[in-house]
Amino acid sequence: MSENVPSDLLYTREHEWARIDGKIATVGITRFAVDQLGDITQVDLPREGENVRKDDVFGTVESVKAVSDLFSPLTGKVIKVNTPLPDTPEYLNDDPYDEGWLIQIEIANPDEATKLMNADQYVEFIKEQEAE
Repeated sequence: MSENVPSDLLYTREHEWARIDGKIATVGITRFAVDQLGDITQVDLPREGENVRKDDVFGTVESVKAVSDLFSPLTGKVIKVNTPLPDTPEYLNDDPYDEGWLIQIEIANPDEATKLMNADQYVEFIKEQEAE
């Protein structure tokens, strides 16, 4: 399972990930989330320049099974959106950690990152979820 949980990312309890580089966070959803959702068919993302707040909904992904909200792992301004994604949602199915990233945020409060899980904590969290 840990091969699907890159160690250089931080994770939320809602199965989003953040790759932090200085003041910029690239955000996506985890392989676990993609596997739970099934084949993702549609992605709805915010526009560049919009502000997002930690734990608030910033978009949705739709799969053959359900529509799921996307929750921002951090507060900040959306500075970049993966614009091909709405037309090619299969990127999320194939490669949620690289081509399937969702948005980039200019981080407003770097301290919020300390509340996210590292890869080991996230793996444990998934094990607990699966045991329920």
